[in-house]
Amino acid sequence: MSVGNPADIRVTSVELFLLPVQTRMPIKFGPEVLTEVTCARVKVTVEGRNGRTAHGWGETPLNVQWAWPSSLTYAARLDRMVDFCRRIGAAWADFEVIGHPLEIGSDFLTQVLPDLIQSTNAAVPGQEAIPYLAALVCSSAFDLALHDAYGVLHERDIYDLYGPEHLSRDLAAFLEPATDAHSVSFDGRWPSEFLVENGRTVNVSLPAWHLIGGLDPLTKEECTGEEPDDGYPVTLSEWIEQDGLNCLKVKLRGNDQEWDFNRIVNVGRLAVAHGCTWLTADFNCTVTDPDYVNEILDRLRDEHPRLYGMLLYIEQPFPYELERDRIDARSIAARKPVFLDESAHDWQHVRLGRELGWSGVALKTCKTQTGAILSLCWAKAHGMPLMVQDLANPMLAQISHLRLAAHAGTIMGVETNSMQFYPAASLPESTIHPGMYHRRNGKVDLSSLGATGFGFRADEIDRLLPPAAINCGGRRPRR
Repeated sequence: MSVGNPADIRVTSVELFLLPVQTRMPIKFGPEVLTEVTCARVKVTVEGRNGRTAHGWGETPLNVQWAWPSSLTYAARLDRMVDFCRRIGAAWADFEVIGHPLEIGSDFLTQVLPDLIQSTNAAVPGQEAIPYLAALVCSSAFDLALHDAYGVLHERDIYDLYGPEHLSRDLAAFLEPATDAHSVSFDGRWPSEFLVENGRTVNVSLPAWHLIGGLDPLTKEECTGEEPDDGYPVTLSEWIEQDGLNCLKVKLRGNDQEWDFNRIVNVGRLAVAHGCTWLTADFNCTVTDPDYVNEILDRLRDEHPRLYGMLLYIEQPFPYELERDRIDARSIAARKPVFLDESAHDWQHVRLGRELGWSGVALKTCKTQTGAILSLCWAKAHGMPLMVQDLANPMLAQISHLRLAAHAGTIMGVETNSMQFYPAASLPESTIHPGMYHRRNGKVDLSSLGATGFGFRADEIDRLLPPAAINCGGRRPRR
């Protein structure tokens, strides 16, 4: 290896595993319904400058409907995303960059991913192009595994390794301030400056947000008789009572104002009855006119002021392609904070969102750990508050998701829903990390974390993996 930071690494091999999961109940968000998901689990082997090797793990649910809204069938989109995962794995195995995971990850996202998207779409002329967000979701498991492997190699928690002693490039190499933010500079600044200090120990537990999908029954009276009888709660009331929930996220339609208003009110009344404190509303990219949201908020303020006061923020009302749909969010933000979610592809999109009047950012590990860290730093430097949302992350994906939330400094805990929609999927992981897969007193508990990487303790988890979908690389270590 060339001379550089002694802590630098390079990728030597990549393995991809595909884990199918069935939901126990459908998840409706926006116009689509999710009943199954395939999780991409990745093992990356890295080599340090001293010749030592280690491997790390990353995982992301390939939530097709969220990442790729389209009239194409679920199967068609999933096949394309799985194929793209295979292409990404091969590209990672051939990627020769040496450095810190944030440096390698950023170089991959800027130097490799755009061409890979272009060549992939060119291979299927006349078919709908895979969008950038879907490409990021496919990339994320590989990027997460790289960060995990770095921590494992150095026998440290990955969140202790984002400072100048391990990075060769400061944030100015990755980020540019907003043009109107004259006091913001990234020169000589590092991600560690923007992360919650001692997040591992200070945030042993986090308040948990519970998602209410468009098809979820609120009470037993709304049940159809087709709900599962598997020992887990079915209604919102049962979930609140069992898990001690305090924070509820309401999925809305975005094209039926009366239904959306009534859904917030009905959930809100139930929340008040059970002593819950916070609500938020997610329109999932379905709104094109700010007045649609404003009229709901104004009516809620006038008719149900207590519920209006409980509404902490509004999430992603507008279509996620900000460059194409430059809708001004200021009128909504004047009423309630409005957070980018799907639109926050990367820090450049966060910058554009700020220009359009969005208040804050909902981070997700499914857009890569590298991208999440850089977006976090950019947002905090410009005074934008943060949340951390998931894709109902099961298995290992839950752990890296919770780690980001613990170190991001969110306005209120973390969204976590895998235990609601497919709890059985995470049973092997929950044996080692019970507090991360069961909410108690409205919180998730992170005290079972291991000492290295993301703290997966993967070697202790009794998970039988299928044959690898790809196994690329295996380059000899460089001496």
